[in-house]
Amino acid sequence: MNQKLLKLENLLRFHTVCRQLHSLGQRRTLAQWRRVFSSAYPVRPAPQHTGSWQTDLLFGAALSQYRLLVTKKEVRPRKSQLSSTKSKKEVEVWIGMTVEELARAMEKDIVSLPSGEKITFLDTPGHAAFSAMRARGAQVTDIIILVVAADDGVMKQTVESIQHAKDAQVPIVLAINKCDKAEADPEKVKKELLAYDVVCEDYGGDVQAVHVSALTGDNLMALAEATITLAEILELKADPTGPVEGTVIESFTDKGRGPVTTAIIQRGTLRKGSILVAGKSWAKVRLMFDENGKSVNEAYPSMPVGIIGWKDLPSAGDEILEVESEARAHEVVDWRKYEQEQEKNKEALKTIEEKRKEHQEAHRKDREKYGNLHWKERSFIKYQERKEQKLLRPKEKVERDSNMLPIIIKGDVDGSVETILNIMDTYDASHECELELVHFGVGDISENDVNLAEAFHGVIYGFNVNAGKVIQESAAKKGVKIKLHKIIYRLVEDLQEELSSRLPCTVEEHTVGEASILATFSITEGKKKVPVAGCRVQKGQLEKQKKFKLIRNGDIIWKGSLTSLKHHKDDVSVIKTGMDCGLSLDEEMIEFKVGDRIVCYEENEVLAKTSWDPGF
Repeated sequence: MNQKLLKLENLLRFHTVCRQLHSLGQRRTLAQWRRVFSSAYPVRPAPQHTGSWQTDLLFGAALSQYRLLVTKKEVRPRKSQLSSTKSKKEVEVWIGMTVEELARAMEKDIVSLPSGEKITFLDTPGHAAFSAMRARGAQVTDIIILVVAADDGVMKQTVESIQHAKDAQVPIVLAINKCDKAEADPEKVKKELLAYDVVCEDYGGDVQAVHVSALTGDNLMALAEATITLAEILELKADPTGPVEGTVIESFTDKGRGPVTTAIIQRGTLRKGSILVAGKSWAKVRLMFDENGKSVNEAYPSMPVGIIGWKDLPSAGDEILEVESEARAHEVVDWRKYEQEQEKNKEALKTIEEKRKEHQEAHRKDREKYGNLHWKERSFIKYQERKEQKLLRPKEKVERDSNMLPIIIKGDVDGSVETILNIMDTYDASHECELELVHFGVGDISENDVNLAEAFHGVIYGFNVNAGKVIQESAAKKGVKIKLHKIIYRLVEDLQEELSSRLPCTVEEHTVGEASILATFSITEGKKKVPVAGCRVQKGQLEKQKKFKLIRNGDIIWKGSLTSLKHHKDDVSVIKTGMDCGLSLDEEMIEFKVGDRIVCYEENEVLAKTSWDPGF
């Protein structure tokens, strides 16, 4: 009965929220807000156009809050005290995961979400590799919701997000999350932010701070109202007329639909048949769909929309511009490609000039070296040098192959590939193993990728993509490794392990025993005099088959093996702690001195680990 009352109360609350949002939408154009928290999640600019699409957008936001309320796990009395000590279960999630799939993974009952509802992950991770994503978001938004955990305080990514907001001159709404926790300290967060010129209203500033809880849903409506209030104060407007302008948020290749982009419209109204240019690609819009996959005929400012009809795949962050005709689009794209080609030619000429100077300098040194020699002597010396180089080439090639890891990166969307490449840019262990990027791209793994990996003896890494059965069989025949991952951190860990496997094993010395020399003497074997050390084992034991070293005044003066180990007159293989023995070394030129130490040790090979730390 209590559960039914709770759901009824949530339903009434949902109805009230919808009425409030609808009335606000009729009064003034609103800036859209997103319900999923991130370190600096952008809010799309609000359009001047008002219509049914805007009301639907607000109702969708309210519906998400209602779903959060009605799907909260209800508190049930514990059956036993053992339930509190259960270990946490790790569940793997991925982009596009359905509610049914999540429920099966968590071994839970499916709650009252519609069948097939998609779970969208909009949170931006805090790693430095995602900095480009946050910077792009700051450039295309009008308001930034800065989320800071009340129990963690200001983190590195928080400072970075603040800097992005300042660079883009975008106002901030502060959301202090996890306020439901006992150790939460929102005031501490506000004080820490003062050091970065983020002054909340409580301290006389202009930054609104809202205490929220993503877990319980507390104050999410207050966060929405704070964002709406700021949008009203700033009088955010967009022009729904004129040529379309926008920004590519993400791009990917779909098997049935070809290149697809997700974009934010910032000016004008996008319609089917429009001619667009983005980067070095152009499109004639064939189809548009909203965030739910539903086909739409028009896209207004601030509306996220998927666009189909691109001839090539533009990159995330490219500016979208509408042109009047296909001929004009071809002209713009050709000009941009020409400019890029010119830039490449300039860089190539610069490299050629540097190489020319190096060759001139080498030629000058050769003339100084061989200038005074007779031509026969000069020819003989050059022949000897070429001969030495030929002998060294095979060995150098083997070492180079073992200390190099060529890789191919394939991702589901352009942003994922960009993030992986940003992580690779932090690689700083080239002195251990050289990391060579052979190719990268968007889409499933193809036969060309396998052939390329075979030619370079490389490894293919795929993030959230597939490799068909035929492709996997072909790769197995050609000895090419294909490693697929759905979590970017697991991909990086796999890459670290692969790099470590290319490193030579390190040798560690493990001490078996130690003895001190009490006396020295020599014995005659045939016509030779062999120096012998009389020792007493202080700790461990001496084993004849192991390796030994002689230490004098802390310095190692010899390493090798024993020729003899005796206890009294008997040859033995092991001498234990407290026993006396006589021993001789495999090098007769070494002289013993009283007080020297003999250490018995064994060498163990240990797998090396790369020193590269991507920061995870």
